[in-house]
Amino acid sequence: MKLYEKYSLQVQNTISGQKEEFKALNAPFVGMYVCGPTVYSNVHLGNCRTFISFDMIYRYLNHLGYKVRYVRNITDAGHLTDDADQGEDKIAKKARLEKLEPMEIVQSYTVDFHNIMAKFNALPPSIEPTATGHIQEQITMIEQILENGLAYVSEGSVYFDVKKYNEKNNYGILSKRDIDELQDGSRELDGQSEKRDPRDFALWKKASEEHIMRWNSPWSVGFPGWHLECSAMSTKYLGEKFDIHGGGMDLKFPHHECEIAQNVGSCGSQPVNYWLHTNMLTLNGKRMAKSTGNSILPEELFSGDNDLLDKAYHPMVVRFFMMQAHYASTLDFSSDALSASEKGFDRLMAAMDTLDKLPVSSESSANVSEMIDGYYAAMSDDFNTPVMIARMFESVKYINSVKDGKAQISEEDKAQLSQHMNALVFDVLGLKHKDNEADDRLPKVVQMLLDMRTEAKKNKDFALSDQIRDELKEIGIQIKDSREGTEFSL
Repeated sequence: MKLYEKYSLQVQNTISGQKEEFKALNAPFVGMYVCGPTVYSNVHLGNCRTFISFDMIYRYLNHLGYKVRYVRNITDAGHLTDDADQGEDKIAKKARLEKLEPMEIVQSYTVDFHNIMAKFNALPPSIEPTATGHIQEQITMIEQILENGLAYVSEGSVYFDVKKYNEKNNYGILSKRDIDELQDGSRELDGQSEKRDPRDFALWKKASEEHIMRWNSPWSVGFPGWHLECSAMSTKYLGEKFDIHGGGMDLKFPHHECEIAQNVGSCGSQPVNYWLHTNMLTLNGKRMAKSTGNSILPEELFSGDNDLLDKAYHPMVVRFFMMQAHYASTLDFSSDALSASEKGFDRLMAAMDTLDKLPVSSESSANVSEMIDGYYAAMSDDFNTPVMIARMFESVKYINSVKDGKAQISEEDKAQLSQHMNALVFDVLGLKHKDNEADDRLPKVVQMLLDMRTEAKKNKDFALSDQIRDELKEIGIQIKDSREGTEFSL
């Protein structure tokens, strides 16, 4: 029996506003699309939280026995500085400011994004398509929407006709916005006169003379609208209907709302069964914003090179901290909160090391099967990592009690607890020991001990010399004495 058959997964579906039982369209296969970064700057912590949350969701679905195709795009063209289809392309603007080719900007910040995700121990997606690599698919989708009468060409640009779409569909089904209220809140902007209605959004924009990134199309030399790439790429790799679409809550409107309209406009049906959205991060109780200086990059967090927190924090501590809040709740970064999380992380890792070394008895003094079911009950309740972690810390108390001789565990229960805690802590939460990373401090410590051993031998303190050698050997560090000195291998 697969775990997903044993533990029914419930997810909070944004489009229905309700918690629903997750039923894969074609179990055990699951298609999941997550909106990736626009690579014009260093990835910020808010984005990181979204990608780490969906990494956890991806890992848990795999752990339950599903075979997940996880698609996460790279936006490398078409994202304008103003969501109202105005301004410059964000990447082209950065390229102009730094006097570089746009693809140099894309390459630089894509590498940065991948490096940061690796430090957070996030798995790569199954497919990571780019907007520029799918221009033809976007043009084809526009042609289909035009053929279905839900878009129009105006002065070389193509716009989605929101009013006409709304005659038979609901533009606002995801964000719960009323189209008439959108009309009242709209305002005519310079350059929008070519639209029939200010609520309409661009599928294709004719490029101005100074626009760097441009492609040929049936309508003009131009570039695709930002919303279009996700519709085109999710359809190509996951089909016209797939299981999960995710992203930050800031994308619900207009981005995800426009995606739904584009998919319905081209394919005739709702594209996604379950919409999942992560919530925002704050820093010291205030909204993160570069303009106010209340902002911090992941590398500044890891190095401690910032004025907002009291010290550096390891990527695994930060990941654990994020897992201690539900993905759909607001999370505030502060020194006090991170320090408390660091202590919890260290305590959990120590217990994981202790677990496999526990002495066994004929029977257990706790109900281990009930503990394990509690983990899965939490995780299968909309990926409730904070509740699962809280339940794991109850197990940590039990593990330490067994270690101290105040409780007992049977061999079978120990094996079960070890199997499931290791799987959930390392494979699902995506944590790992801090010292799993390359660290040049360990060789320096070993060399210091070897220098102490050499000094002990000079002083004919052979007992201390042998003790250092034997204890190093016990933890897997081999030393070899020769005329040239002492060498060691880790």
